[in-house]
Amino acid sequence: MAQYLSIKARHADALLFFRMGDFYELFFEDAIEAAKVLDITLTSRGEYDGKPIPMAGVPYHAAEGYLARLIKAGCRVAVCEQTETPAEAKKRGSKAIVNRDIVRIVTPGTLTEDALLPARQDQALAAIALGTGGTEAAIAVCDVSTGRFDVTALAADALADSLMAYPLSELLVSDGDLDKTAVANTVALSSAPVTFRPARSANHKAGENLLKETFNIAALEALGDFNRAELAAIGLLLDYVKLTQAGSEIRLDPPVRARSEGHLAIDPATRTSLEIDRSMRGDRNGSLLGTIDRTVTAPGARLLAARLARPSVDREEIEARLDAVSWFADDRDTVETVRSSLKAAPDLERARTRLRLGRGGPRDLVAIGRALVAAHEAASRLTALGTVLPSRISDATQALNLNKDASLAELSRDLETALSENPPTLARDGGFIAQGWDAALDEARGLRDDSRQIIAALQARYADDTGISALKIKFNNVLGYFVDVPARHGDALMKPPLSETFIHRQTLASNVRFSTQELSELAGKISRAEDEAKGRELAIFDQFCSRIDELNPSLSRSASAIAELDVAAASAEWAFEADAVRPALTDDTTFKATGLRHPVVEAALKKDGQGFTANDLNLSGDDTGTHLLLVTGPNMAGKSTYLRQGALAVILAQSGLFVPARSITLGLCDRIFSRVGASDDLARGRSTFMVEMVETAAILNQATERSFVIMDEVGRGTSTWDGLAIAWAAVEHLHSVNKSRALFATHYHELTKLVEDLPGAANASLRAKEWKDDLVFLHEVQSGPADKSYGVQVAKLAGLPKKAVRRAGQILKQLEAEPSAPESLPLFAAASFTPDTEDNAVPEEIVPPSEADKALQQIDPDSLTPREALDLIYRLKALASD
Repeated sequence: MAQYLSIKARHADALLFFRMGDFYELFFEDAIEAAKVLDITLTSRGEYDGKPIPMAGVPYHAAEGYLARLIKAGCRVAVCEQTETPAEAKKRGSKAIVNRDIVRIVTPGTLTEDALLPARQDQALAAIALGTGGTEAAIAVCDVSTGRFDVTALAADALADSLMAYPLSELLVSDGDLDKTAVANTVALSSAPVTFRPARSANHKAGENLLKETFNIAALEALGDFNRAELAAIGLLLDYVKLTQAGSEIRLDPPVRARSEGHLAIDPATRTSLEIDRSMRGDRNGSLLGTIDRTVTAPGARLLAARLARPSVDREEIEARLDAVSWFADDRDTVETVRSSLKAAPDLERARTRLRLGRGGPRDLVAIGRALVAAHEAASRLTALGTVLPSRISDATQALNLNKDASLAELSRDLETALSENPPTLARDGGFIAQGWDAALDEARGLRDDSRQIIAALQARYADDTGISALKIKFNNVLGYFVDVPARHGDALMKPPLSETFIHRQTLASNVRFSTQELSELAGKISRAEDEAKGRELAIFDQFCSRIDELNPSLSRSASAIAELDVAAASAEWAFEADAVRPALTDDTTFKATGLRHPVVEAALKKDGQGFTANDLNLSGDDTGTHLLLVTGPNMAGKSTYLRQGALAVILAQSGLFVPARSITLGLCDRIFSRVGASDDLARGRSTFMVEMVETAAILNQATERSFVIMDEVGRGTSTWDGLAIAWAAVEHLHSVNKSRALFATHYHELTKLVEDLPGAANASLRAKEWKDDLVFLHEVQSGPADKSYGVQVAKLAGLPKKAVRRAGQILKQLEAEPSAPESLPLFAAASFTPDTEDNAVPEEIVPPSEADKALQQIDPDSLTPREALDLIYRLKALASD
């Protein structure tokens, strides 16, 4: 416990997995917390300060599953291993305990195991830092499982937008920046766990030193020209990675300095609203990524997700991606051929990283070998076509052609020859090197196997010499090899002359055990042969790991090439299925699409056997044409879908993907904004309307002429006149100040008159028809405003009680006739809202009770005298005539 407590003190904020034999044990508060999260038994062992010590444990061989659950629950785990064997410990003294030490700290952002990671999603560990003055910022992002390392300098107010484009697993923040607004806002928006680190970690000097140390360079110029904020973010990141690797060498690729303006800016609210990689429910299904992803490799899936999350604004880059997709789209047979080859490629990217980190096993070697072979096959098929390939496909094919890289070709052949078909997970288990690969290993294995045959022959000889047919030679961890005979034969072996050969070792109730000099010598040979065989296999494994480390740059290029080919072929495959077309890109602010469709909604309708109604969109973007469209029409007619499909078209096009439309011409956008839907943020003290106004303010403050904006129902969260005024001002601002390409959907029909005064604005509406008292949605967009909102008809479709629907209709008519006098509307009596006994028994119109009705309701007929009854008739007649 003294050893445990000293190690635990170094990592008080993490659960300590303390290795004891075949288990990882947890003690004290760690045990209580782990037992609760993992639903395992909480026991106790010994005492500390006079109280039983809580203890819980998980089997060593099944630790990954438990680790996954702890990490998902937000825990950090320090893994403490035995760093020597019990035999080595005894050499230091009979009572010496086995040395133990932390070998790794497992956190959400530093996972590498396949069992703990989603194969088709990147894992981003990010660090943020501010520059002097707080106006400049930087993000350093790495994926420990693949080695990727990106650094970006940007304005502090763009920190959250840029950071949320990454699939964050963990965010690192310096204690010294917590009071800065930009950092505080980013932390509040992050859904990933946030880890706070000492301010000294986020220091540009520390970042510079760690960069030099990690990549073994003397001057930073070898990697790039980083500013102070970037170096501070790098220092924060590398310091944490170094901590979690517990002294092991940091294994990341050299940092890539990305330009913040190189990507289409998408704020967190817009990213959520458009459901780019996650639906509103948090699932991949129902998102844009989940709908279009046809990749067949894990690196390809991760690259596609990254491109959708961070679409480009570099026309040359986008055109290069589109060229690759277009080339595949012209030949579906080639697409199928390449995809069938790539399907056999395991995750080369993560396998090589695990081996470099010392966490890999024989199966990772197999994965690398098979990935290289499969990728070479795909490249060879492309080369065999003899056609001119687009630059991206040509570069990928060159990188994957083993005929052009002798070192990779040799590694691939050696891995295929050296490794067995189904190797174990762990190298120490042995048995993964094929027969014939290594002469020394074959010799050790032969000696081991032959010795076992010799033992069998020795057992037979001993049985004949003693006349004891029940004599057996057995093995256990205490005695090693021994001769075992039933108790009734024990005395015979302990008497001369047999006692000269058989040495008594142990007497049990039913058996007696002996050893012999010959058996002891043979046991030593077997033990040495077994150890020699395992040691030789581990040496071969280490040799392969060293070769992979040396070839890391080439393997990294191969992994990137596999992803590039996969994304291009998969995008063409989706384009075939969705009837999507290549977007034509321009340098102006045009946005013109014919037959544009929403990919996610269309896919959902197809599953139900229904078709999607395509619509055109024309925003010219110049001074003489329309750049703002006011969209009106009934609820459920498709306004939000129309708005969103325009935004998704921009994202697809600038990701280098085809767009579901008959044709599309797009002037590149710098930012995309979406203010669609209603939600609150009660945790931050914001009502639904407040959230709406914050998002609207962000748009009006940041949108430019090159931005694309969609806004839906602005101002509906407050009173009618306040809401109308806000919506009116927003339209004018978007049109005349921001001058953005925009779609503005509204139920305020008063806004449609704005087009008369705003030269760059026009009206459009979603068509609907009334048919036999029902409303039919046509989902077609037409020019001009809608004649009305059909809200009452939609309420009827939603299932409101018939009487409530009729009442709403009556109130609507009166409000339309006298909009300024809603207080003059009569209230209906509760009796008029009694349920109908039959659907057809509802009267045409409900009217308020008359004075005669009220008089009748107050009469008790049984108590009336004949004279009173006659008087009542005259009174009712008089009331009726009034």
